[in-house]
This record gives sequence, C-alpha cells and structure tokens, in this order.
Amino acid sequence: MAFSVIYSPIFLEHKPKNYHPENPRRLLRAINVLKSTNLWEPIEPEPVPERELLRVHREEYIKLVKEESRSFTYLDPDTYVSPGTFEASLKAFGASKKAVELALDRKGLYLALVRPPGHHAGRNGRALGAPTLGFCIFNNSAYAAKVVEEKLGKVIVIDFDAHHGNGTQEILWDDGKAVHIDLHERDIYPMSGYEYEVGGRDAEGTKINIPMPHYAGDDDYIYAWDEIVLPVLAQFKPKLIVISAGFDGFLGENLTTLRLSEVFFAYAGSTLSRYPLVVIFEGGYSVGLDRGLPAFIKGYLSGEIREIPVTPSYEALTTVSAIKGIQTQWWEL
Repeated sequence: MAFSVIYSPIFLEHKPKNYHPENPRRLLRAINVLKSTNLWEPIEPEPVPERELLRVHREEYIKLVKEESRSFTYLDPDTYVSPGTFEASLKAFGASKKAVELALDRKGLYLALVRPPGHHAGRNGRALGAPTLGFCIFNNSAYAAKVVEEKLGKVIVIDFDAHHGNGTQEILWDDGKAVHIDLHERDIYPMSGYEYEVGGRDAEGTKINIPMPHYAGDDDYIYAWDEIVLPVLAQFKPKLIVISAGFDGFLGENLTTLRLSEVFFAYAGSTLSRYPLVVIFEGGYSVGLDRGLPAFIKGYLSGEIREIPVTPSYEALTTVSAIKGIQTQWWEL
C-alpha cells in the first residue's frame, strides 16, 4: 500500500509572535512521530498560482489575507497571520492538489501535512455565523474536493476533526456532486453542524452532519461510523476520498470533551483501506498527534478490518437515530 507525506518547511513560517495553540511545533511534533514510526517519506509540493484560491474563496477575502500578511497581526481573536502565511497557504493548496494527483495515480494514503489549517474558512472568511476563523486561513480540504470533482465528476469529504468543518460545509453547500460527512462534538465552536443541515437546493442529502454528544468515546464514534459513514460510502462508491483529518478529539487534547483513543482512529483507517485517501491535516495539538495520527495511518496500511463490539451511549444512539430519520430520504441507512 502506497504512502507519502506532502510537506514543505514553508509551513513552519506561518507563526505567532507569542504563544498560540496553532503553531509550528505542531508540525514538528507530527514529523517526529512519523519519523519514529518509519512513516516519514516527504514530498515537496509546488505552490499553486494565486488564482487557484478563487476556486473556494472570494477575491476580497484573499486580498485581505494577502495584505494583512505583510506583517504579524490578528484577523480575529483566534486567528493570526504573519509574513510567511500567504506563501505557506499557496504551498498548502499545492500539497492538497499533489495529494489528489498521487491518489488518482496509485492507491494509497497521501497525507498533506499542511499549515495553516483550513476547514473553518468559508468563502469570505468566517462561515455560517462562526465568531472567528478558528485558526484557519484558506480551506485546503474544500480545494482538494474541487480538484477531485473536476477530475472525477463527484467527490466525498469526511471530516473527523473534533470541531465542525463549517467552512467546508459553506463552500460545498449548494454542490450536489460533493458529499460532506462531518463527525464532531455537538454544541461547541463553531456552533454549527446539526443533523438538519443537509445541503442547499438541489444538494439536499449531500451534507451529512453527525454531532456527537459531549464525552463521546471510541464506542460512540465507531457506532456512528458503522451506522452512517460506511453505508454512505458503500452507496456512493468513491474512487477516492478526501479526509479532513483532525486529531483533537483524542483524550488528553483538552480542547473538547471527546475521549477518543487509538482504537477509533485505527478502526477508521482500516475501514477506508479499500479506497485511495487524500488526507488533509487539520486539528491536533499534543497527544492526538503522538497517538491518533500514526494509529489512523497504520490502520489504513494494515488493511485489516476487525469487527469491534461496541456499547454506545444512549445519547449516541439517539443522535444516530435522528440522523437516520432525516437522511433516509436520500440514503439507505
């Protein structure tokens, strides 16, 4: 099974002046983990032309980020830009595109280990009424989805970051050829991604939100994965899957109440092993990188799908039941 990391040192140049959870050490930590597990096979991407940003963002927002990035400043209370931000963003889009090209050429997992992250960034910045950009600048996953759609005619994106990918949802909302499945913790930033958010006109049923209860763990996530994600994949029959991969739901990450472990991430990876994967790095700041990231990759590369008996919570059962009640208009669940 093929595996590569698409990475550039320029991703370290998007950096804060003082402490910020989204900082270059995240990538260095991920790199150290990949090296220690013999998973470090980097490929240097080419930057995309600036006009490629227009495929997912409005010109006014692109100009704002480019101008503000001339020096260090904050776009909002959560999200900064620095003199390296714009160049890093163009390379991050380039890495996302390269991952798609590699996945189309040969089945495998292609990890775009990029910064700045992107799944909260909508067409014009903040998306769906979110209070901030949530550390994100340009939407790498939505761009990867557009590249896939251009080549294959349709695309499916799975986002398992602990927070809802509101920017991705907004960008793909009216696109009936783009299915977006999003597992995340309910009722936390960015306060979106509820069951009833199913897509715009002519795209109903292509947006599948799975807002998991507080303190959800492996059993809850595996249950939702088996009951919703895998049946949708079986019906969609993708030739390639874009993964918006956040590891901040790992127990000990402390940004949410989720209690995931290697068990879920390895299981998720293994169940996707029949498909080529374009994996776009999103959240994950500490132990999630140390343990969740390699577990997902190794699960995929092993190709061993082991049935895991689970005992989901009542809240997880009712959540999945509600989603089925809504989505059965479009999917057999």
